[in-house]
Amino acid sequence: MKRVLHIVGGMDRAGAETMLMNLYRKLDKSKYQFDFVYFRDSKCDYDDEILELGGRIFRISNPNPITRTLKLSKLIKQEKPFHALHCHMLFSNAFHVLAGYFAGIEMRISHSHNTSDVNSKTFYGRFYQNASRRIIRMFSTHFIACGEAAGDFLFPNSNKVEYLLNAIDVENFSNNRIVNRRFLRDEFNLDDETFVITQIGRISPVKNHKFSIDFAEYLMKKGHKFIIAIVGSGPLKNELLEMVKERKLNNFIEFLGIRSDIPNILAGTDLMIMPSFHEGFPVVLVESQATGVPSLISDNISLEVDMGLQLVDFAGLDEDFSKWEIKLVDILKRKDISSVKRLDVLSDKGFNINKSVRKLESIYG
Repeated sequence: MKRVLHIVGGMDRAGAETMLMNLYRKLDKSKYQFDFVYFRDSKCDYDDEILELGGRIFRISNPNPITRTLKLSKLIKQEKPFHALHCHMLFSNAFHVLAGYFAGIEMRISHSHNTSDVNSKTFYGRFYQNASRRIIRMFSTHFIACGEAAGDFLFPNSNKVEYLLNAIDVENFSNNRIVNRRFLRDEFNLDDETFVITQIGRISPVKNHKFSIDFAEYLMKKGHKFIIAIVGSGPLKNELLEMVKERKLNNFIEFLGIRSDIPNILAGTDLMIMPSFHEGFPVVLVESQATGVPSLISDNISLEVDMGLQLVDFAGLDEDFSKWEIKLVDILKRKDISSVKRLDVLSDKGFNINKSVRKLESIYG
């Protein structure tokens, strides 16, 4: 059995981390075992499950990237042997593959999960990105991306990128909608005329929850009966709670916090909204389409997230709310897509977790 060291920063319930856990659960543990490096001391959502599956968690809490690199290299030497180093932290991968190189790990994987970065806005940030891309290109032995846009962003002009799609347990989601269709209506004691919108993801600036609150205020003034369930937590939560209170939207917006029952939440959702400024290839959009939930999302998100099931609609963040409203009302009138068709399409496109984990094992092999 060979150990693979994943550099993740932390393992909370977020997109890339959820994808990694999906793979970890299905991994052939007689061949490979995962270990994780965090750059934080606090406990993360998936810690207990990682330990139950036989993984180890190492923590390096120093914020200085040079010190982190030295400590990571030292940790690798102390805890060796590792079959591979698998890095998931975008441009910071440069520091981590360097640490792996100096520690003597032969397989050093850089994995791209995103299509944009806040550092793109400044001269220093763009210099850092370009330098990181060069180091990643020189010291990584393998390149993996969750989609073409994410691959082009971190590994431009490379023809050596392997695409490992954000796969899920498709059957678990595709068969759940009929059973749990009233899940959120029962939780909030809603009638059938009230439509349920969800926004799922970390409450951080890139997810643009303020847009959703503005949109909720618009829908309220237009007389719609609805509720927006915000699932997740993050640094902006208290600020958003205050916004909701100030605008008297408490009866229209619910904060559900971090939840482990996402399949049931999606099953009880009429529409998922995602007004993000940018994304890689969100796992939750794969999950929503597997469930049969239509989504209204920002056109800043790559078109490749649409599986062709007529379950994803795009709108511009600069468009009037009236256009978002028209699309929302139109989406809610559509007929459901059969679970058999959803299962077949997502499996054919490579989003079945059983296929993805075999591909990952072949990359390691």
